[in-house]
Amino acid sequence: MTNSQTSKKQERRPDDLPATAWAVLGLLSFPGERTGYELKKWADSSLRFFYWSPAISQIYAELRRLEELGYAGSRRSGPEEARAKRRYAITPRGRAALARWAADTGESGPPVLKHSLLLRVWLGHLADPDRLRELVAEHAERTLGELAQVRAAQEQSRDVPQWAFPELVLKWSERQHLAELELARALLADLGGV
Repeated sequence: MTNSQTSKKQERRPDDLPATAWAVLGLLSFPGERTGYELKKWADSSLRFFYWSPAISQIYAELRRLEELGYAGSRRSGPEEARAKRRYAITPRGRAALARWAADTGESGPPVLKHSLLLRVWLGHLADPDRLRELVAEHAERTLGELAQVRAAQEQSRDVPQWAFPELVLKWSERQHLAELELARALLADLGGV
């Protein structure tokens, strides 16, 4: 490690973490211990509806960072499991840091939109209009499928008291997918006039 890397690491305040670290710590804030793989599966079926689902390598990198800060702890599974696994849990220090971060009144900034379909339509002067219409129609179908997944997640979390706030986010996600579907259908109609 170079001197500049060391000084940057020393300068970093414990609560000055990337959003992905807070997302992983947030997954750990619910009861129970989880492996990195289990966290990835959970992120794929929850976080991706409103944030994004980090790659497994990112999850493990954040778990190491969280352990270094004392925000998470881990233990290896015992001989009762065929393959030893490392299970992670949030620590009291991590729970306090996460609560501070969640209550932070600092500006969170606007949401980041990276819509590759819209980038392709924006470059429509270089594309075949029929292919663009196909892409938008495929996007609408994919959005319908994602909407079904959101609704399935809602069914699983409904009436579970500890999931009250995630349920609110799932309701928001349902509305967002409905709006995305409406926008895709409107874009498809707009492309019909080009």
